Amino acid sequence: MIQSFDAYVTAALFDRHGKAAFALGDGTIRFEDGALAQAHDGASLTACRHPSGEGVVSGGDDGRLVWARPDGVQELASLPGKWIDSVDASADSGLIAFAAGREVQVRDVKDPAFERRFVHERTVAQVALDPKGRRIAAATYGGAWLWFARIAEQKPMQLKWAGSHVAVVWSPDGKFLVSGMQENEVHGWRVADEKNMRMGGYPAKVKSLVFLGRGMMMATSGSRGVVIWPFAGSSGPMGKQAAEVGFEETATVTRVAAMPGGSWIAWGLDDGRVRACDLAEQTVRELKAERGAPITALAMTSDGRRVAWGDETGGAGVAEV
Repeated sequence: MIQSFDAYVTAALFDRHGKAAFALGDGTIRFEDGALAQAHDGASLTACRHPSGEGVVSGGDDGRLVWARPDGVQELASLPGKWIDSVDASADSGLIAFAAGREVQVRDVKDPAFERRFVHERTVAQVALDPKGRRIAAATYGGAWLWFARIAEQKPMQLKWAGSHVAVVWSPDGKFLVSGMQENEVHGWRVADEKNMRMGGYPAKVKSLVFLGRGMMMATSGSRGVVIWPFAGSSGPMGKQAAEVGFEETATVTRVAAMPGGSWIAWGLDDGRVRACDLAEQTVRELKAERGAPITALAMTSDGRRVAWGDETGGAGVAEV
């Protein structure tokens, strides 16, 4: 399936049935079966899968957080005058965390009255719930702040590193937290003792990070190929060298997606192409060979069989791997 939506593709994702959905800059959510949901009066800025596995949770520049499904839209939160820049959700805890400016808020899909608010010193670029959905990491200037999602009054754990942190991801066991930085590098922490892990050498900003191989590896964007860092053992990548897959002379990786429990990785390039590779076999497959606008959104099903992508101009597609 390849089609054009004529609007920037903010996010591509799969529901629990393996069906694709796309959040767009015109405020709509488009589903693989052709259904359309008008989620925002403005642009959709961020989106993730709903904790139930059904439909999309989307945040917009209209200050609304909504749950969009083919049969309709339900408002989950409203912050007039603010932009919701990042959202994450957990199937395990049923919690949804989202960022608007310097504030992170939490909602519980099972309890409409539940609400938590956590204020930061600087703007939050991205939020990520830990593997159990109990703790929130907020990427901000100077590092990442960690909050227990259900506790109202608390002091955050601050994992510090100078610079602007724009993306954040937890390892599947929750032992490591890794961020992509404005300064063209990746930084990580071993959460238990706040041990720093600096991963540099990137020619571009790292905006996309994903763990795979049951947490034994982490893949990132920001280079001419997909950068693969080893995370086996208690020290993660410290003292180890990264590998690079699918190196290109003339293109840069903009997005990565992976099979969490396996060795399949997919990536999108700034020239519009999409590729995939089984790291166990080192065979690269072309999922989208045509060049075009930079890839802005990418997702892979948990079984590694399907990949969805979208680009700056609204081009989108789904391919069988």
